[in-house]
Amino acid sequence: MAAEGSEKLPVPNAMDLSKNALKMAAQSARLVTSVMNSAVASRNRSLDPFNLTGTLTTVMRKALADPTFLPQAQLQLLQRHMTLWQHTARRVLGEELPDLISPDRGDRRFKHVDWDENQFFDFIKQSYLINASWLEETVNQMKGLDDDTRQKARFFAKQVSDAFSPSNFLFTNPEVIQATLAENGENLVRGLDHFLEDLERGEGQLAITQTDMSAFEVGRNIAITPGKIVYQNDLMQLIQYVPITEQVYKTPLLIMPPWINKYYILDLNEKKSFVKWLLDKGYSVFVVSWVNPDSTLSQKTFEDYMRQGIFDALDAVAAATGERNVNAVGYCIGGTLLASTLAYMAAKKDSRIKSATFFAAQVDFTEAGDLQVFIDEEQLQSIENQMAQAGGVLEGSSMAGTFNMLRSNDLIWSNIVNNYLLGRSPPAFDLLFWNADATRMPSAMHMFYLRECYLRNNLAEGRMVLGGEQLDLKQVKVPIYLQSSREDHIAPALSVYKGTYLFGGPVKFMVAGSGHIAGVINPPALNKYQYWTNSKKTNTIDEWWHGAAEHAGSWWPDWDKWLSAKSGAKVAARTPGDGKLEVIEDAPGSYVRQMDG
Repeated sequence: MAAEGSEKLPVPNAMDLSKNALKMAAQSARLVTSVMNSAVASRNRSLDPFNLTGTLTTVMRKALADPTFLPQAQLQLLQRHMTLWQHTARRVLGEELPDLISPDRGDRRFKHVDWDENQFFDFIKQSYLINASWLEETVNQMKGLDDDTRQKARFFAKQVSDAFSPSNFLFTNPEVIQATLAENGENLVRGLDHFLEDLERGEGQLAITQTDMSAFEVGRNIAITPGKIVYQNDLMQLIQYVPITEQVYKTPLLIMPPWINKYYILDLNEKKSFVKWLLDKGYSVFVVSWVNPDSTLSQKTFEDYMRQGIFDALDAVAAATGERNVNAVGYCIGGTLLASTLAYMAAKKDSRIKSATFFAAQVDFTEAGDLQVFIDEEQLQSIENQMAQAGGVLEGSSMAGTFNMLRSNDLIWSNIVNNYLLGRSPPAFDLLFWNADATRMPSAMHMFYLRECYLRNNLAEGRMVLGGEQLDLKQVKVPIYLQSSREDHIAPALSVYKGTYLFGGPVKFMVAGSGHIAGVINPPALNKYQYWTNSKKTNTIDEWWHGAAEHAGSWWPDWDKWLSAKSGAKVAARTPGDGKLEVIEDAPGSYVRQMDG
């Protein structure tokens, strides 16, 4: 993005500046009330839900065990700052010198021209980057830390670095200073209003507005591909989409989205809709739309999601189409459920699923990415207590907050600067609307998933039990397509790759460009990113990368080629309601419209 700035700062109007200062003072009463309400609301919450104290205690103990470590680290930091001072002095005297340290490519915090051209702000920027890189290096070089503790320390160190970026503060952000002077502080008045609205909307917790939520409505301009609800139970509705082509593949396609978010990430709009693209290709598409559970469903288990989600959907697809067999897709946790179900079906000699595709889904959790830092028994106990206080569910806002921390600069701090310091309203963005449309988690299911998968890795290691069957992924012989994304911090490519040697049948593994969402939802017409394939079976992902071929654009056509060969001949298209299931209501259905809170 092109840098923007000005050669000369605007001169504010003293009278208007004073008026706006008085407005902000008047707003302080609302602020005090909101803070007091926050304190009351948080009385029963854990003061340390992420077990940060335990991590810091371990880190400090290991650091102090070596009496030379901290002094040496501090000396290195001092030397770097002395070098920066000397470098800056030479620049002041007129020397043309490059920066000693620069932001990572794509770091949008320092896009304003003054971060580079104004020597004061350039010094602040480089000083901050030196501190941030030093903190990361110090954690990495510390001896005696086990892998889990080091990963947690590294994650929390980055959270601290991100929080203290000079771009986040009024007097060290040149763009905010310029806006404040130009608008006589009106931006800060608007920003404080935005802050108070978010605090009050979150009932004492700061619920940062990421997009214009009024710009979208499910069923009006988002999730609009025509379809019908043809089956429902208390956990899900099943959408059968109206065919576009006169003929379709004989074998239906059943998609299991994650229930951590709502299904319509697969159907954001006409240009981005994965569902519509499938219909254009001639597939009979069924998608599960999970309920947003309340306290009455708090004891629903992971096994219930298998039986009422996948098994009931299989029965419904058969009734709607007359086809016993399906090809299945599982996205994220929906993929983990699908893998578990396939192992259960293998034990029961149930062959209704002909092939399985996994989008950004993990079955082995030893390399589970940044989410692993939130998983230890102390934190799980804190989550369990939190759910008990909320009636047996984990509020969607809590889960959304955790995911936002994984990309704090993009999803937290950039919005704080935009909304509260610059006083701007966030733009309308369909992906962020979906991200904010959070769902709850039933306690019984969620704790089983976290402990069985993230904490104990029982699915991968053959110890998980569902329906009385001990699950063995090696007994899953159906063809598997494993999609991963190179920049995915939730289901890292390395983690997804481990599935290549856990399943017992043929497995195709590929890596897409971008991350957990954009790496999956990448329509070919957009001509974005790339993907990598390697047909050879390898022992490590490094070996896989060594022999991988890069392809431009979307991976969808590659998957279509794989899937179409497993979908049978073409038959007359099936219209919802023509089979044994009656239409209940139009898609997207009522379950997806259930809001959190």
